Amino acid sequence: MRDTKDLQVLVAGGGIGGLTTALYLHKAGIPVRVFESVGTIKELGVGINIQPHAVKRLFSLGLEDALDATGIRTARLSFYSKRGSLIWTEPRGLDAGYDVPQYSIHRGELQMLLYRAVVERIGEENVLTGHHLAGFAQDDDGVTAHFIDRKTQESVGSYRGDVLLAADGIMSQARQIFYPDEGVPVYSGLILWRGIVETDPYLDGRTMVMVGNATNKAVIYPVSRQSMDKGKSLVNWIMELPIHMELPPKKEDWNRPGNKADFAHEFQQWKFDWLDIPNLIEITDSIYEFPMIDRDPIPQWSFGRITLLGDAAHAMRPNGSNGASQAIWDAEAVVDALVENDDVMQALKAYEDFRLESVSKLVMENRKTGPEKVMQEAEDNCTGECTDQCTCLAKDYLEEVASRYKKLAGFDPDQVKQQSG
Repeated sequence: MRDTKDLQVLVAGGGIGGLTTALYLHKAGIPVRVFESVGTIKELGVGINIQPHAVKRLFSLGLEDALDATGIRTARLSFYSKRGSLIWTEPRGLDAGYDVPQYSIHRGELQMLLYRAVVERIGEENVLTGHHLAGFAQDDDGVTAHFIDRKTQESVGSYRGDVLLAADGIMSQARQIFYPDEGVPVYSGLILWRGIVETDPYLDGRTMVMVGNATNKAVIYPVSRQSMDKGKSLVNWIMELPIHMELPPKKEDWNRPGNKADFAHEFQQWKFDWLDIPNLIEITDSIYEFPMIDRDPIPQWSFGRITLLGDAAHAMRPNGSNGASQAIWDAEAVVDALVENDDVMQALKAYEDFRLESVSKLVMENRKTGPEKVMQEAEDNCTGECTDQCTCLAKDYLEEVASRYKKLAGFDPDQVKQQSG
């Protein structure tokens, strides 16, 4: 086990994966600098879920109170048909017997609480915004990373370290250098329209619901503790439909203001006694449109003193709600490897050996819609006799699908209890 104080680590990317990595490096006593492309880190994005295996790791970094003050401790996950019949429901987090919760939370608020913790612990001078990774060079003694201002394309400096951890997202410059012929991400054929609106709570105020089938789906869950405390619910919603398109080459063209006329009519009949989905769309002011995308798994993440993590390594579709959780696990794994191995290149290879195969399988499972596949199976097998409860799929089968996915993603209750965090 090495003396960590003699390392200098550079982290490219100030998103969830990069910031969590910085917190783990600080915890291990390893000096770190974080470089983020945008000039100012702001609360951007919409809702996400943090699964128990990732929550356990965030708790180990001292973030329990911050998470509780911000997000919702998810109580249940429920699948419904487009007629409102309940297909499958299961408890989540503490309600399911985990030793930690699951959180539904606004992505921007999660990023900001991580950012505040990083600034407090490593110092604001070690978080450099307006620094977009442009390239790097490595030799026997270290790695030099070159950064530019993304708007002007002008150099903003080069920095030297022992290791470069590239957490620079789905359009990772580091990944593009190692895989120059990969091209744009893989488009699923589905467009997501997303919005957030405060309304009255539905069901118990802590349930994530998925309604519909594989190509016509609504995903809805509350994300704000502050809203819940005043008797309301800040609801994150996603509507999915198949749309033929060519993926624009520039990432800034992928998320744009959405038009209700493009999708709302497909959900007009989805009015249930526990939630009026057409009304949810109608009362939302700001809507954004995204293509559902991922990337094909790659055979190698680590190249000498440089490795990929988070979306740069394994961008996945949101089916199963695991992208951010896997990035958080990457953060712990790569820092553990740096602590446990005297040679940094061996450490990065050990991290890759531990994470790559299992996460690649998860990417491909999410491409097949993950545990959400039961929604389409229920529709395919429906005889039209179901009312409030779907009876087309056996309970044992539904339990097996849910359990299998949790084990694949690493958050089966027994797995989480054995993880150190």
